Amino acid sequence: MTTPPADPPITLLIADDHPLILAGLASLIASLPGLRLLGQAGTGLAAVELYRELRPDVVLMDLNMPEMHGIEAIERICADDAQAKIVILTSYQGEDSVHRALRAGARGYLLKDSGFLQLTQCIRQVAAGRHYLPPELAAQQASRIDANRLSKREHDILLHLSAGKSNKMIARSAGIEVGTVKFHVNNILTKLNVSSRTEAATVAARRGLLGAF
Repeated sequence: MTTPPADPPITLLIADDHPLILAGLASLIASLPGLRLLGQAGTGLAAVELYRELRPDVVLMDLNMPEMHGIEAIERICADDAQAKIVILTSYQGEDSVHRALRAGARGYLLKDSGFLQLTQCIRQVAAGRHYLPPELAAQQASRIDANRLSKREHDILLHLSAGKSNKMIARSAGIEVGTVKFHVNNILTKLNVSSRTEAATVAARRGLLGAF
C-alpha cells in the first residue's frame, strides 16, 4: 500500500522594515511543517517586486514601511494578481487601518502580538482561499458596516449631534420636528452600537464618519 503524497508546502513572502521582525518570522516559519519561506522584503516597493518574481501563496505584510506604504503595496499586488492572498501583520489595530487594508485587497489582519497558533491558523485559512480576522477585529468591522448604512438624513443629524447641539437646535437647523430628530438619533445610536450621544460623536470621529458624505 503506497503512502499518498504529502500536500505541497504553503509558500510565503514576508515584508517588514524591522530586521529583527523579519528574522523572527523567518525562524518561526522554518520551524513549522507545511510552510516554506520564499523571500523577505524590507520595503513596500521590494514586496511588490518580489511578489511578481516569486508568486508566493501568502504574503505577510506590515503597514508602515519605507518607499511604499503597505496599503499601496497591497493595491499594486492585487492589481497585478487579483487572486493574491495577503495578510496584514502589524502593530496598528485602528478600525480605519483594518478597513483600508481589507478594502485594498488584504484577506487577513493580525497584530504582531498574536500567538504562533493564531498566526499559523490565519496563514492556512488565507492560503485555502478564506478570509481571517481575530474575533475582536471582526466585531469592529461588523459594527462599521452597520455605521456605513447611515442615511443621508441620519448623517446630517450626526454632524449636528457631534457639534454638541440639542434636539431642539438640530430640529431648528434641519427644519424638522423635534420628534423626528429623536427618531433619527435613536437610529444612529443603534447603527453605531452605542448608548449615548457623546459616545456616538466619539465613534463617528474615530471611524471617519463625520466627513464620509
